[in-house]
Amino acid sequence: MNLTKLLAGTALALGLATAAAAQDKTKVGFIFVGPVGDGGWTYEHNEGRLAVEEHFGDKVETVYQESVPEGADAERAMTQMALGGADLIFTTSFGYMDPTINVAAKFPDVKFEHATGFKRADNVSTYSARFYEGRAVQGHIAGKMTKTNKIGYIGSFPIPEVIRGINSAYIHAKKVNPDVEFSIVWAYTWFDPAKEADAAKALIEQGADVILQHTDSTAPQAAAQEAGNVITFGQASDMAEYAPMPRVSSIIDNWAPYYIDRVQAVMDGTWESTDTWDGIGPGMVEIGEITDAVPAELKAEAEALRDSIGAGEYHPFTGPINKQDGTAWLAEGEVADDGTLAGMNFYVEGLTGDIPQ
Repeated sequence: MNLTKLLAGTALALGLATAAAAQDKTKVGFIFVGPVGDGGWTYEHNEGRLAVEEHFGDKVETVYQESVPEGADAERAMTQMALGGADLIFTTSFGYMDPTINVAAKFPDVKFEHATGFKRADNVSTYSARFYEGRAVQGHIAGKMTKTNKIGYIGSFPIPEVIRGINSAYIHAKKVNPDVEFSIVWAYTWFDPAKEADAAKALIEQGADVILQHTDSTAPQAAAQEAGNVITFGQASDMAEYAPMPRVSSIIDNWAPYYIDRVQAVMDGTWESTDTWDGIGPGMVEIGEITDAVPAELKAEAEALRDSIGAGEYHPFTGPINKQDGTAWLAEGEVADDGTLAGMNFYVEGLTGDIPQ
């Protein structure tokens, strides 16, 4: 055999080995609604992606697309990812629900995981976190720390996930402070720092000295810091750069264990369509450090509430609770069922204003 043939054969063997190694890798895609640097929701999902890379090393390849609008753009991005050889695709926003179902139907061999939705298929799982458990802890702190009795809440979209959080925070603020009032501003965006800042400033001008948010940027934290004497809570991520004031604690979404588990299931061939809704107990929802800006006694109360929810001893939606119009919803000691919570489209008694349709 001459040297040319030997080299050609070696090159071919190396090429085939490289191709085989690439095929052996599990390709995992992520579709993000905001930028990975948003400091909130998308940041934490991307931390989960990075945890997958760290855990599996060269057994996986991850790809992602950030700032994908909900709707037709999302469908195009998912289709491109599936055509690019993804074995598993995580679609990480509520508004991706129908696009996920549509694209999954065209790619039956690709597994899809949709965050915060409720539509499933043989190759589509759903997953979410019980953020309302964290809202209960925030509400307790907020109700005790407000001096004006006015709490502002920046909502993204009027979907069940956000409505649950508002109700949970309000119930627990009201429990410790019967005089508390909530003002809700709808931003109609997950991530728009300018809009979020404007919403926070408007609420502060109306007398709110606590701002809660279900939007993804740190702009409300910055607005509160500028105003002074206003407290906030990190949303989805710790937002600890604003601690110890205004950010006195946070809800942290910890997706990494779930992402690692689902990638492993694809590798093992055991992946099945499931619905996962975990909270403080399993560790999908974490309460960020409660700072020393919170009085020690209140901090202990908040931690006890967190622990009792995590242990399953207390459910944030435990009766008696009425709906906004005064009709009975939960009797004394009765606990809300997951079906009602998953589709929640009403405020509880005491909240003012209408939920936008």
